[in-house]
Amino acid sequence: MTESVDESSPDWRLERITFDAAYDHQRVIAWLYLPRNAKPPFQTILFFPSGHSRSIGRIDERELYPMDFLMKSGRAVLFPEYQGTFERRPSNPPGPSGFRDQMIEQCKDLQRSIDYLETRTDIARGQLGFFGISSGAQAGVITLALETRIRAAVLARVGLASRRKPTEIDEINFAPHVRTPVLVLNGRDDLIVPVETLQLPLLRWLGTPERDKRNVMLDSGHVGPTHQYMKETLDWFDRYLAPVSR
Repeated sequence: MTESVDESSPDWRLERITFDAAYDHQRVIAWLYLPRNAKPPFQTILFFPSGHSRSIGRIDERELYPMDFLMKSGRAVLFPEYQGTFERRPSNPPGPSGFRDQMIEQCKDLQRSIDYLETRTDIARGQLGFFGISSGAQAGVITLALETRIRAAVLARVGLASRRKPTEIDEINFAPHVRTPVLVLNGRDDLIVPVETLQLPLLRWLGTPERDKRNVMLDSGHVGPTHQYMKETLDWFDRYLAPVSR
């Protein structure tokens, strides 16, 4: 259900959406950015933000900065408030079991988000992408193993987890089951996700065929976006979702 519309941006129309979650009679909040420089039905990218989303109460310009180039390219973006993020943060930090349950619910949120998009005539079926950053990209590894409706994905600032996780949500158990075309964008000087110990092992574990898997090493640390970062992302979606119709 569309709850409100914001027409203030020159680059997109923003709709605040809610729909039923797949658990606990909750409602998922999502923000749908519809580009002004393209014609429907729109290609759509599902966005999963970094762990910063667990510490603030609302989406702000800092959250939009890493992904607004997608809307400016003529693609729609759906930005769900996944369980545990923004307005849906818990009052107390979850323990290990709570974090596991939260991750499972986040995957369900993303799948319900796709269900919602399929009800809209202005969204193109079969042209759905995923863009995740940092912990959002790690969540993407799990989601891509479970969700076949995503046709192309970009994972930025990502590697295997540096700490052990419950088996049910450990990316290493899901990566071999990924078949989606995947672009991995990382910094060669990233101290949070080191190249040899976390970045390259994840790339090797991904089950995506080699011809559909690309690794780009940027001259940076755990930061983004840069011009190259944006260009590589858009080129990837052009390749696997098709160029945008204007």
